[in-house]
Amino acid sequence: MTERDAQPTAGRDPAFSESQGEPEEAHSEARQDQPREAEAVQENGAEVSTDVTPAGAAEAAIPELVIISGMSGAGRSTAAKCLEDLGWFVVDNLPPALIPTMVELGARSQGNVARIAVVVDVRGRRFFDNLRESLADLDSRGVTRRIVFLESSDDALVRRFESVRRPHPLQGDGRIVDGIAAERELLRELRGDADLVIDTSSLNVHELRAKMDAQFAGEEEPELRATVMSFGFKYGLPVDADLVADMRFLPNPHWVPELRPYTGLNEEVSAYVFNQPGAKEFLDRYAELLRLIATGYRREGKRYVTIAIGCTGGKHRSVAVSEKLAARLAAEGVETVVVHRDMGRE
Repeated sequence: MTERDAQPTAGRDPAFSESQGEPEEAHSEARQDQPREAEAVQENGAEVSTDVTPAGAAEAAIPELVIISGMSGAGRSTAAKCLEDLGWFVVDNLPPALIPTMVELGARSQGNVARIAVVVDVRGRRFFDNLRESLADLDSRGVTRRIVFLESSDDALVRRFESVRRPHPLQGDGRIVDGIAAERELLRELRGDADLVIDTSSLNVHELRAKMDAQFAGEEEPELRATVMSFGFKYGLPVDADLVADMRFLPNPHWVPELRPYTGLNEEVSAYVFNQPGAKEFLDRYAELLRLIATGYRREGKRYVTIAIGCTGGKHRSVAVSEKLAARLAAEGVETVVVHRDMGRE
């Protein structure tokens, strides 16, 4: 798995979170240069264009656009994170007036930004007057866009806000229910324009992700990315490991003088490890177990897994097995990256 660099932003839903009741942080922000408009100047009485686009250049592909909105606490951040995991470029809390600019920047990315998801919420309520104008602008450009609206009952929203002990963004000096009522009125028109309304009143995080996957993953199953990490037990367990396997049941090449200076990346060391009783059988059975686990991870909305393979020092056995296991996963279509945490520490 290729480890993805998170781009933190402010302003995710505080109530509908994957972090056991704590507010979820945002994951993406737009960092793009402002587009340069084509200009025209008069030169010797003739109009001359200063547009830098070469003559005859192919027209830029317009990105697909999804606008995510809805009630605070209904799961906007979870829906956005799901699209991010599916490869969408996600921008959180973007003022509606800037949506056409975001699409234009995506069109200039030479296909690198083919799908954009924008989260619009009441924290940008002063910009809501511009939303309809922006949508009309997008329609005139032929942009394929959909509006996803996250809905939930008043009771469910109140429970979620109380569970995280956060006020509703619009409640002011009133109660949570007052903020919810004000937000419903503000979003009434947008809800009516929505292409997809998802009621999350009785959904947990995993069920909401499954609904988003069903709508946007297409025919392909959501991808699972894996990190295979070798480590030495004497340096401690990796804190981010989802699964841990112990290779200390195999003889240690450290006690073979001609192999001691080398690591598990060396062919002779790897051959020594896998010629030991149980080594090949472990690799086969563990790969089979991971296939079973991966199916469950996808079903539960988990997209990333770290598999830690340990031995005493993280130099020989764990390295050799990690390399073989990662190659096996990659051959089965799992996007995989290998990390040797403790190799070279001795």
